[in-house]
Parts: sequence; structure tokens; C-alpha cells
Amino acid sequence: MVKIVNMDEATARIEAALYSAGRPLRIEDLIRASGTESRNKTLELLDNIMKKTKSVFKALEIVMLPDGSYVFQLKPEFSSTVKKYASKPILPNATLKTLSYIAYSQPISSKQLVETRGSGVYAHLKELRQLDFITHQNVGRLKIYTTTEKFQKYFGIQGDVEDLKQRLFSKVRKTASMSQTNSTPQIVTELN
Repeated sequence: MVKIVNMDEATARIEAALYSAGRPLRIEDLIRASGTESRNKTLELLDNIMKKTKSVFKALEIVMLPDGSYVFQLKPEFSSTVKKYASKPILPNATLKTLSYIAYSQPISSKQLVETRGSGVYAHLKELRQLDFITHQNVGRLKIYTTTEKFQKYFGIQGDVEDLKQRLFSKVRKTASMSQTNSTPQIVTELN
């Protein structure tokens, strides 16, 4: 039995799911949220929502990430503008430091990460893998970590890994010269 749902209500349900999730949602999640039980109808509604969002909002966007999930987010170029108003960052400072270190040093082994960041890095790695910001390859008994395309898309990073490393190094130098306090957790969010 096909469930009949008003398209305005289905649209509102998708908008509500994307807004309230605070994280990327898979198409299956959006199908359930819409109540349509139709992949095609949900994709059509989602496409309309994305077009409306693009035409109405200047600082907000709905984008499809490389893994096929969708996220309602602030456009990366506005991150530094609203940072002081944000209530909770996506990652705790310690995890963001680990992510910054991986981005700058990649490829990097788990052994090197533990030596530099301490044993708390294991919890950071788990969280970063769940967000799909990092990936690893097993090389013997070591795990070698690198950032993912989703990481680059989420933080609005254009270019290759070497370009990223140069930008991070430049930001670290600038931050270090501005103050003696350790503010490296902000370097990923301030790239743009």
C-alpha cells in the first residue's frame, strides 16, 4: 500500500530533518523523513528545496557530499564571520587539533599521532572516522591516516593535499606570530 502524503508536508518534513540533524543525512533518512516512501519523489522534492535555498539564502546551502549524503550548512566563506555567534563547534578543540595535525602531516601513522597527540587520539580518530573526515590504510601493523574528500568539501578546501599543507602552514605561522597561545584548533575552520 502506497502512503499518500501532501507534497507541501513532505517538503516541510525534509527541510525539518535537514535543519535539525546538524549532520549529513543519507537519502534513506530523507525518504523516511518525507513520508513519501519514494526515492524518486524525495529526490525531486530535495532538488526543489536545494534550488529554493540557493535562490533565497545567501549564506546557507544544502549540498550533496561525496558519499551521497545531504547537509544543510553555512557556506564555508561565512564560517569566520559567524564563529563568535556559534554555540557549539562540530568538533571539540582537541579533536580539531588532531584533524589539523592529520591534514598537515598526511599521510601519518597512528604511532606518530599517539607520540605527538597522546593516547586520547584514539577517541579523536574514532570520531573523525565516523564523520568520514579521515580514512586509513593498514600497512603492516600500522594504520596510515589521510583526510577524505568529504573533509575537503565540508571545510570548503579547494586544491590538492600539497596546497592544503601550504595553507595550513601559512595559517600556523600567522597564528603563532599573532599570539603565543596555542590556537591551532581554529586553523581548519579559518582556511577560507
